[in-house]
Amino acid sequence: MATKPEIFTDQLLGFTLPARNARGRVVRLDGLCEAVLSAHNYPAPIKHLLAEALVISALMGGLLKGDGAQMTMQAQTKGGPVRLLVCDYRDGQMRGYADFDEAALVDLGANPSLAALFGKGYLAITFETDKGQRYQGIVPLEGETLAKACEAYFVQSEQIPTQVSVAIQSNDQSCVAAGFLVQHLADGEQGRERLHVRLDHQDWEHVAVIAATMGHEELVDPSLSMEALVWRLFHEEEEVRIQPGALLSKGCRCTSEHYEALVGRFPANEQDAMRNEKGAIVVDCAFCSREFMLSI
Repeated sequence: MATKPEIFTDQLLGFTLPARNARGRVVRLDGLCEAVLSAHNYPAPIKHLLAEALVISALMGGLLKGDGAQMTMQAQTKGGPVRLLVCDYRDGQMRGYADFDEAALVDLGANPSLAALFGKGYLAITFETDKGQRYQGIVPLEGETLAKACEAYFVQSEQIPTQVSVAIQSNDQSCVAAGFLVQHLADGEQGRERLHVRLDHQDWEHVAVIAATMGHEELVDPSLSMEALVWRLFHEEEEVRIQPGALLSKGCRCTSEHYEALVGRFPANEQDAMRNEKGAIVVDCAFCSREFMLSI
């Protein structure tokens, strides 16, 4: 059996282009992706969707600063086979889950569009800082891909021009995924510039045109490191600063102690309503497909 390329290291790489007022992230997922996807018997379209969501969550979560900061991406829909898609990132640990109607999914064929998967719905992005501050942006779940929907989030909710690319290679035995995010961060002299000015800014136009030349094949090319990918794109820039990012791993917070503390906050009569026919409270973690019998 062929070994997997070491290029997929479950790690983030950050970069900045100081002269262009731009920053970005690159990520490649291997073991993490497979660990999350293996928790359930997902069909191919859902595996692809969840892998894309994990890549985007890593890219967006990698923008956070401070221990304990968290990013959660959640898509809820009406009228499509996918009822719920959720991923979160905290301190390099990630988890993800998709709930879907398997019978409805079969009718869509092998490569359903984003609109076919979700119908009408919205994408909610929630950031929680290390200081406990919480803010959320909600945008319609529109566009050809989940990456395009996330670009719309940055434009509408953050007023930051952003470009996101995702590439996925998967089969019955494995799944590897990679992504690239770049943003323009210029501010005006009298406060932040209006968005239309920033979108037309010559520095952003330059960076966006170069970033758009990168193909999906390059993102998952086993002969091209993440650092080499950035240098290949921006080698003519005045300065490119590279910052190694967090190591990534599957990290679910499902423990008996966690759920016992959570359920213990409910009054006794509500706890009794949670018990099964044997008198036990059993919690099912959807993220990792494990059951926990609580000693309450």
